[in-house]
Amino acid sequence: MIEDWQHFLLPYQQAVNELKVKLRGMRKQYQESGQHSPIEFVTGRVKPVDSIKEKMVRRHVQEDRLEQDMQDIAGLRIMCQFVEDIYQVVDLLRQRSDITILEERDYISNAKPSGYRSYHIVIQYPVQLVTGEKKILAEIQVRTLAMNFWATIEHSLNYKYQGEFPEELSARLQRAAEAAFKLDNEMSEIREEIQEAQTLFSNRSSNSVNDQSTPDRSTPSEHQ
Repeated sequence: MIEDWQHFLLPYQQAVNELKVKLRGMRKQYQESGQHSPIEFVTGRVKPVDSIKEKMVRRHVQEDRLEQDMQDIAGLRIMCQFVEDIYQVVDLLRQRSDITILEERDYISNAKPSGYRSYHIVIQYPVQLVTGEKKILAEIQVRTLAMNFWATIEHSLNYKYQGEFPEELSARLQRAAEAAFKLDNEMSEIREEIQEAQTLFSNRSSNSVNDQSTPDRSTPSEHQ
């Protein structure tokens, strides 16, 4: 019986915090080298206790098997601009020596019947505790901004309908998912144009900031 949930979840929170720093660091490296970063931004969370308990009942997870059977107590989400970026991020994660990939589920090439699209990766990540090393399971979801918008809305509606959507609403959600994916595909078609424009904008903004930070060394007479 887990009596101290805060103590139980502490390693999971440490894993989320460390992974967020590392993933955001990858983005920073791309930016500083002047390359397009496949990572737009990163979020992470530890599943709330109430959600853990509800899922334990729904999935028939025994408490003594919680650490092995519930893969998403620690969860991270990587947002990308383009669908191609998702697979680049997946390749980057496969190359890392500090995580072990246990499972991959491609819901982009194989969307769920609801229309849900995302790339799920279950990893094993070691955290260093005062009592020694502990290997934590975590789930990383990689998706585009459009996919994330749809998934966030669908998740909210799921609380209202408990997964039993009215037929008309379900059909609308499926159409919206297809529209979001069509948007992603259209953006991929003009990807080079978008990246070139973003690079020009970034350089211009950087130059503007540098100009404003340069002290005015002219003498008063030069302004007359």
